[in-house]
Amino acid sequence: MTALTIFLILALLLITGMPVSIALGLTVFTFLFGFSEVPLDAIALKLFTGIEKFEIMAIPFFILAGNFLTHGGVARRMIRFASSMVGHWYGGLGLASVLSCALFAAISGSSPATVMAVGSILLPAMVKQGYPAQFGVGTITSSGGLGILIPPSIVMVMYAVATSGMVVKGPDGADVMSASIGDLFIAGVVPGLLLAMMLGVTTTWRAWKSDFPRQPRAPFVDRWRAFRESVWGLMLIVIIMGGIYGGIFTPTEAAAVSAVYAFIVAVWVYKDITLREVPKVLLNSAAMSAMLLYIITNAVMFAFILTSEQIPQALSEWIVSLGLGKVGFLLVVNALLLMIGMVMEPSAIVLIMAPILYPVAMALGVDPVHFGIMLVVNMEIGLCTPPVGLNLYVASSLSRLGLTEVTRATWPWLLTMLTFLMLVTYVPEVTLALPRLLGL
Repeated sequence: MTALTIFLILALLLITGMPVSIALGLTVFTFLFGFSEVPLDAIALKLFTGIEKFEIMAIPFFILAGNFLTHGGVARRMIRFASSMVGHWYGGLGLASVLSCALFAAISGSSPATVMAVGSILLPAMVKQGYPAQFGVGTITSSGGLGILIPPSIVMVMYAVATSGMVVKGPDGADVMSASIGDLFIAGVVPGLLLAMMLGVTTTWRAWKSDFPRQPRAPFVDRWRAFRESVWGLMLIVIIMGGIYGGIFTPTEAAAVSAVYAFIVAVWVYKDITLREVPKVLLNSAAMSAMLLYIITNAVMFAFILTSEQIPQALSEWIVSLGLGKVGFLLVVNALLLMIGMVMEPSAIVLIMAPILYPVAMALGVDPVHFGIMLVVNMEIGLCTPPVGLNLYVASSLSRLGLTEVTRATWPWLLTMLTFLMLVTYVPEVTLALPRLLGL
């Protein structure tokens, strides 16, 4: 009844159209004053200590780095490089969209930002070359989801923050350690590349079937020139991943280094941003960071209430007693997350649902890293599904197509992503092979 009361209050507030962050906060205080005896000083203490985590600092730094690179012309140079490499294949510009999204995902950490950066350049180019607008929209909307799967990923950071410090038991009764940001980043590499390849195959097949135009093969000189122009942006991938796994700095420190590097590249190397424009980029990044940190703050309080009422533990025992097993549980989780993903933003879903589902998954023997990547893939699909999929809205604004048209255009790639979700869910080695190879 306690759990039902909490989630009923939250559902009623969300139905009114209230922002998720405010709905979470009001749910906590409504429950505190009306249904709980938890002292307010404990809530006040948790409010401040809950976000006093070093890992959370990575979020504003990754956002800042992504904004500098988006405004600094890095996306444009990466797109030129991707087009020179695959533009002569069937659906060349569509394949260039997939490759560009994968490259930009490796430096941005945000899915809507990836769609905006790549779509604003490639979508008009595809229409000009004779591709149907629906084909370009479907390719870019789905491929933009790579922004939260290929590291660095803000959603992965959210999952690590949401589950860190939780004391949970495995099927043998032993304590299970939560996944670190570094483990999640390296685990996302193979699934990210595999999904990019699957989306590329879908793109090529549809282009071949419809006989869409192909570009002339770019000579080696043009490819080399495009690579040299984009190399400063591509180096950020090496700096982040190489720095973390070379033991040079932590993921949070890598985020700070990437922000400084992106600033230098955008202002003094490419010179696409003047010093006068820097304050605007900083303000945009601060606004985005404040929004996410406000959600985190309220989600921390929400998780504290759930924990104090022993709801995750009770839910864990109840689900285990149902005898679903690992296979059945993961299927139910996927269905639940896909439904919630249609109506909520990924960061909020992870912060709310991870503390609830994580103890159950660990009790059934699911690896914490595998479970985290599975959640991220669900969030990726949620970004491409109506009625509130952010990627759909960004693509709609870029293409000036209605939301229904954009949704219809995306479905072939969405089916590919659902197939990939089943693969990641039930073949854990897709996620865990590389971390195990590196001894993580």
